[in-house]
Amino acid sequence: MKTLALLLLLCGCFDLPSSAQTSKLNPALIKKIDSMFKDDQFWRVEDQKLQRNQKSAYSAETIQQKWAETDSINEVKAKLIIKKYGFPGYDQVGETSNHFWAIVQHCDDDIAFQERVLILLKKEVDKNNADKSNYALLTDRVLVGRNQKQIYGTQIKRDPKTGKSAPFPLKYPKMVDKLRKQMNLGPLADYVKQFNR
Repeated sequence: MKTLALLLLLCGCFDLPSSAQTSKLNPALIKKIDSMFKDDQFWRVEDQKLQRNQKSAYSAETIQQKWAETDSINEVKAKLIIKKYGFPGYDQVGETSNHFWAIVQHCDDDIAFQERVLILLKKEVDKNNADKSNYALLTDRVLVGRNQKQIYGTQIKRDPKTGKSAPFPLKYPKMVDKLRKQMNLGPLADYVKQFNR
């Protein structure tokens, strides 16, 4: 019975992806990125409260100032992480990889940095070591930042007159849903509805 259990356990190990068998997560890096992400989200949540006419302990001016400061500090830290580790994929930081992507997504004042990260992220996506939908989102973010048409329709703008949200211009409007599906993204119409609630 013990032999059968051991055999089943050993056979089960071979079903794991090779990266999961040999990788070791980096707890210090996970902690650092999670802390950065917590700061990244804090001021955005406070801003959302004000947008929804909810109470915040901070003025709009303070929120905007602290938001900008936090993004600037996180950008410096993100550049150091990229320099030392490359793009931290699942094999290094598990799901915290998604937090790192979000931080880079907010480094809009350095599009060249976002482009460098995009190249590194693509390599990890190709190894199934990072989320392909994050790659699509960052691709569009860079394109819109460069005043070019986006591919996946992930970047949304709000019309100040109508209050309605719509995607920035698309490079392949007729193929957008097919392209989105390849990146594990749902239909564009459903995505835009989330912004118009």
